[in-house]
Amino acid sequence: MTDILSAFAWLFDPVNWSGEDGIPNRLAQHIGYSALTLVIAAIIAIPIGLAIGHTRRFRGLAVGLSGALRAIPTLGLVVLLALSLSSVSLTIIPALIALTILAIPPVLAGAYAGVESVDPRTVDAARAMGMTEFQILRKVELPLGLPLLIGGLRSAALQVIATWTVAAILSVGGLGRYLFDGLPVRRYDEMLGGSILVVALALVVDGLFALTQRLVVPRGVTAGKVADVRTRDTGRSVGTARVSSDPAVSPEAP
Repeated sequence: MTDILSAFAWLFDPVNWSGEDGIPNRLAQHIGYSALTLVIAAIIAIPIGLAIGHTRRFRGLAVGLSGALRAIPTLGLVVLLALSLSSVSLTIIPALIALTILAIPPVLAGAYAGVESVDPRTVDAARAMGMTEFQILRKVELPLGLPLLIGGLRSAALQVIATWTVAAILSVGGLGRYLFDGLPVRRYDEMLGGSILVVALALVVDGLFALTQRLVVPRGVTAGKVADVRTRDTGRSVGTARVSSDPAVSPEAP
């Protein structure tokens, strides 16, 4: 309990809210690194996932490749790339490559799963209307599969935010610096405070993605569900009225 109180005291200390090592600057760095990683992973994985989901080809290869990428130890890959790219002046490059590899599998899975989840009868109807394959993907499959695609981005974002904390071992910025800078001098309040900031950031980002998932659901889908429920309820009411008005089946009939 004392450690937690010390961590919150560190968080609310005005000294830690200014300067290069201040919380706003470290938080902005962490968000920037995470956003850049997610954008690169999305640029690579989303087109491939959409193509796989639309054509229904190479799904097994994509699943196997995603599983293999997930099995790679991220910290080991970060260190390996740092040693291999020691001549690169930007220390962010090894961590950026490693975390992009980490983010690709969930984004790829969300993209092809979203397209595959679309009812084949809907796709066949679009083809019967004369739509091209690209039009079907853009106007039918992508809008209907967008919630699952956002779900893949949501999962990748949480992994990236958490892992950029570990990537601070390469002396890059971000909230992970509070853990690696506080450990040698045993500043446990700083380490715990930095961890709280990472958790808070992850929760906020997760909430924003959850809200986005709800907002991107096409209105026609939700309207169709409501209409379907009302139709069922109306049908049941009509059926009950018919049964009760039929003297042959009425419980009061002799």
